[in-house]
Amino acid sequence: MPSTMPDLKELATEAKSEREQLEGEIREIDVLVKQNSGEVERLQQRQADAANRLRQIEANLEAYPREEIKNAFMSGQDVQLRLFMMRSQLEQLQNKQRQLQRYRSQLDRLTYLTEQLSEASGSVLLAGDTSTQSLDHQSMVQTIEAQELERQHLARQMHDGPAQSLTNLILQAEIVERMFDTDPAKARGELGNLKNAANSTFQRIRDFIFDLRPMMLDDLGLIPTLKRYAQTFESKTHLATHLATLGETTLPSYIEVTLFRAVQELLNNTARHAHASRVQVTLDLQDNPVVVTVEDDGSGFDVTSAIAAARQRSSSGLVNLEKRVEMLGGKIQFQSGTGRGTKVRVELPAS
Repeated sequence: MPSTMPDLKELATEAKSEREQLEGEIREIDVLVKQNSGEVERLQQRQADAANRLRQIEANLEAYPREEIKNAFMSGQDVQLRLFMMRSQLEQLQNKQRQLQRYRSQLDRLTYLTEQLSEASGSVLLAGDTSTQSLDHQSMVQTIEAQELERQHLARQMHDGPAQSLTNLILQAEIVERMFDTDPAKARGELGNLKNAANSTFQRIRDFIFDLRPMMLDDLGLIPTLKRYAQTFESKTHLATHLATLGETTLPSYIEVTLFRAVQELLNNTARHAHASRVQVTLDLQDNPVVVTVEDDGSGFDVTSAIAAARQRSSSGLVNLEKRVEMLGGKIQFQSGTGRGTKVRVELPAS
């Protein structure tokens, strides 16, 4: 039977070559992070200067011509927008930097293991059969489908959230601009409304970025990120949300991400459909598998029919979550009934 894996020595050589290329990428991104950090600091200073200027103008509006007021406001908005974009870009670069560093560590470990195995037992060939290839293909298809479902979900969120809000801001700015020529007093009042709308939009975009990929997950880990998310969720939905954690352990990043996404999806479903007054999230890291449960006191639902309908739609967040959990060797269980609340249990292998 022909081998489906390269010789271990070959694999070690390829890993070393890949690591050399990776070092170049890491050096490049280190430079970009440094440059972007400097630009963020400059923009923060410009934003502070613009804010001071606007406060001076607002304190004595009559002393300034309309054009100067307009320019000061537009300049402040431009700096705020550029600062937001640069911060987002910096966060993306820092995230990529961490990913590349983790990949480098994995390559180092792979090189070490292959060299050790090669010395101990010579060239080891791993044979594959038709069933294995079929499983690999099925796993690949599931991965692609899960990625596409996630992209569709993000596209809808972008369209209904930040994109719509930014469009409204542009329209408001155009209205204010026209008002300065006809009714300056009313225009000044609208400037305050526009400023509040811009701040609100900025906060919504920050929340969107946190939902998309919370940087805390990479920097501080799963438990602090879940605590922050539960607090934010409670303040937004006014739904009493309690988080309990049992034990503490270091998990692979993809397990942490999946656990966070599970809590995120299940809490959002509770807020949208459950009509609950209280929800309990429990994260148990004491054993293998690790377990997260989300339980509410809401109206409940018929599990069989609801899950069947979700699978038929194939665009449901629950279906996407179910596929992701199963691909990682875990399982998800639903316990519910009309008028009896809902409890969802997600199990994932710790490694």
